[in-house]
Amino acid sequence: MLSKTRIAPPAERILRPYPQRAVPRMNWTDRSLRALRGRLAAAGPRRLRHRRRIDRVYRLLDAAAGLSPADLRARADEIRRAIAADGLRPDHLDAAIAVVAAAAMHERDMRPRPVQVSGAILLLRGTMLEMATGEGKTFTAALAAGAAALAGMRPHVATVNDYLAARDAETARPLFSRLGLTLGLVTGDTAPEARPAQYACDVLYANNTEIAFDYLKDVVAMGPVRSHARRLLRRAIGAPGARPPARTILGGLHFVIVDEADGVLADEASTPLIISASEDAPPDPAPYVAALRLARGLVDETHWFIEAQSRRVRLTGEGRATLGERARPLGGLWQVAAAREERVRQALQALHLYQRDRDYILGTDPEDGTPKVVIVDEATGRPMPDRSWEGGLHQCIEVKEGLPPTALRVTIARITYQRFYRQYLRMSGMTGTGQEIAAEMRSFFDLATVAVPPHRRSRRRFLGVRLCATAPAKYEAIVASTREMVARGRPVLIGTRTVAASEAVAAALTRAGIGHTVLNARQDADEAALVADAGRSGAVTVATNMAGRGTDIVPDAAARAAGGLHVILTEHHESRRVDRQLYGRSGRQDDPGSCEDIVARDDPLYLRFAPLVSRLAQGLPGPLAARLLRRAMQARAESQSAASRRQQFEAERDVARLSAIASPEHG
Repeated sequence: MLSKTRIAPPAERILRPYPQRAVPRMNWTDRSLRALRGRLAAAGPRRLRHRRRIDRVYRLLDAAAGLSPADLRARADEIRRAIAADGLRPDHLDAAIAVVAAAAMHERDMRPRPVQVSGAILLLRGTMLEMATGEGKTFTAALAAGAAALAGMRPHVATVNDYLAARDAETARPLFSRLGLTLGLVTGDTAPEARPAQYACDVLYANNTEIAFDYLKDVVAMGPVRSHARRLLRRAIGAPGARPPARTILGGLHFVIVDEADGVLADEASTPLIISASEDAPPDPAPYVAALRLARGLVDETHWFIEAQSRRVRLTGEGRATLGERARPLGGLWQVAAAREERVRQALQALHLYQRDRDYILGTDPEDGTPKVVIVDEATGRPMPDRSWEGGLHQCIEVKEGLPPTALRVTIARITYQRFYRQYLRMSGMTGTGQEIAAEMRSFFDLATVAVPPHRRSRRRFLGVRLCATAPAKYEAIVASTREMVARGRPVLIGTRTVAASEAVAAALTRAGIGHTVLNARQDADEAALVADAGRSGAVTVATNMAGRGTDIVPDAAARAAGGLHVILTEHHESRRVDRQLYGRSGRQDDPGSCEDIVARDDPLYLRFAPLVSRLAQGLPGPLAARLLRRAMQARAESQSAASRRQQFEAERDVARLSAIASPEHG
């Protein structure tokens, strides 16, 4: 049952400000200096930080652990008053962490480990925390969120999906309740009228997408004048724009802890979150059909090419001339160069940059059962049925697939995660893989990345790399390795990049008579249950990147005795972080485990990002060639992704600046 709390009456809400941070305007020098600080921070030794503060937390915890429930709540109230009087002093925050930990001992007999106390201290400071998988990020976040709530910081704990938000909230609820703190939960199923009450709680757990969209709804409702002081001034002089809505949803952006922060703040950073409305009728498919026909008649590298850094299609001079000649019989807007070139560029992107079973799948509309294009999230492999591409691209892909185009959508409000999270007064993040993006986190979010060492050294063994000549040879090697591990009684997790690749591996296993489960965008109905079952002795699971981040694969007793979970990486990803995340599925929490790479020389990513190294590596031994291919490909891919995010950030900043100049608030 969701927590209930008092909602201020409309008149009171009108006079209440909406706390959020103005996004600072930074030049190239500012970002470079931040990035340099991030690199220096990321290069530091991995050691347990803040020993003195950790010791103080444990002393205070030992003193609080024996308190009665009434005395523990009184101690929490005492800490609240001390912070209200003195501010966020380290000794007060340490006392707050200790009292939350004492509540955990009372309710769940959970005593935090030093890495978890250290992590809570770092989160309260505003840090990107790298914590190895299985080290207890959920409990660490609860310690920090509870302490922040006692400090009056109104923390939001943002997770990557509804399941994790609900799971983590139910874990933390008894702890917070014992201290007199209320906990709110917002998921996709939370009714609009119930949301303000949840956000008004002392702590909120929610899917990060839900928080961002609720913020956008507040932006739309409040209009252009969002400054509380400006509203009061306009009210005093009788100017328009003086009265805000009677009730906002969030009530402000105070403090956020972003779970799986590397995925949200890097991989998903530039994804636009859009509130839109459909036009009255679907568009005429004829222009899309014509654009696709013309695009199919153009020759790669002669008439068009793909710009590597931006992953956009560009027409050559010869391509523009050829297009103008071939479009002459069509009439209308096809005679306007800018219009026809944009339509055909879009069609070329639909044909060559967006592939079925990689970037999207053909799903089913739950309302009428008709086929529909469903976007697949590139970073997680999850289906995103509520998302659509902008500017007619989605409709072009629908026509390419033989579907009628859906109605175009008109944008009402939009924001990216990158800009949204920068507006919190204080933010921090947690991830198992943060060192690779430390400089970027410092540059864009002013977050230092700090790695805390594991409670126990990982027992996971890396069994090496097998580089096969072709994809069919790779599938044979995967089948052989899987059969060997299953014969030993070990569970196997086989990781792939795309839906198509997961189904190719599944087909090879089926031909070999090896039972298995597939987890991808087409078969994701009960992801948590499938991932949890993947630790059963002899179980074989084939999964895309969506393999249950945040959900432990727990080997059963027979599996642990046989050597634990074995992970097979079948394709290197564009980011080293994603590879590390897959390896991290095994060898958790002192369990044994192993991993290996079985990849092919003809992998499209090698050919796309490292064509020269692909040619040079032909005569090299397999392990050396694989290492060179992986490093070259990932270095270039990560560099291009970071550059793309930087360009997106600068473009969004420029648009926001122009909007601010045109806004009545700035007039």
